Amino acid sequence: MATKRKPNAAFMKPVQPDTLLGAVVGTKAMPRTEVTKKIWAYIKRNGLQDKKNKRMINADDKLKAVFGGKRQVNMFEMTKLVSKHLK
Repeated sequence: MATKRKPNAAFMKPVQPDTLLGAVVGTKAMPRTEVTKKIWAYIKRNGLQDKKNKRMINADDKLKAVFGGKRQVNMFEMTKLVSKHLK
C-alpha cells in the first residue's frame, strides 16, 4: 500500500510578493506554487512566451521590473528572479 506523499510544508507556506511582483500576481500572501501559477497565467494571457523558443519569456514592462530589467529570461532564471521578490 503506497502512502500518499505529504506536500512540502515550506512550499505551502504563504509568501508575500513585493510591490513589483504584486503588480503581476496580486498583493495577497499566497503559497509559492500559487505565485508560479499566476505568473504563468499572466505570461500566457499576454502572449509573453517566445514563439520560437518556448523556454524563453519575453518581459513586458511589469515583468521587466520583476526580472531586474532583463528583456528576456528563461524559465529557470525566472524562478530564481521571482524568489527575490517574495518575503
